[in-house]
Amino acid sequence: MDAIESKEDYLERILMLKEKGKLVRAIDIANEMNYSKASVSVALKKLKELNYVTVDESTGEINFTESGKEIASRVYNRHKVLMTLFMKIGVDEETARNDACRVEHDLSDLTFKKLEEHLNKNK
Repeated sequence: MDAIESKEDYLERILMLKEKGKLVRAIDIANEMNYSKASVSVALKKLKELNYVTVDESTGEINFTESGKEIASRVYNRHKVLMTLFMKIGVDEETARNDACRVEHDLSDLTFKKLEEHLNKNK
């Protein structure tokens, strides 16, 4: 996995946890992604350096900066659209989820836009 894909995966996962109404901390990410807390700590340090997240020193709560939220939302939207498309053509949910995770990072903006338009036309 390359650095961009890893960064996007972390940001997307934080957003997914936040959408569940949770206060998101490093341990939550580690549990959700099945990573060690040490690996998550290293990733969070990098995300903070890139100004994508902030971490509250007293509670450990992770929050997005504007740019971090933008990236997380873009990747998560791609994931949801791709997963929906895959399931519409008969792919089972688990395979669709896994394939969407792989494809969401590498698909060109143009191709994604056309897939999204196709999905919206054929609801």
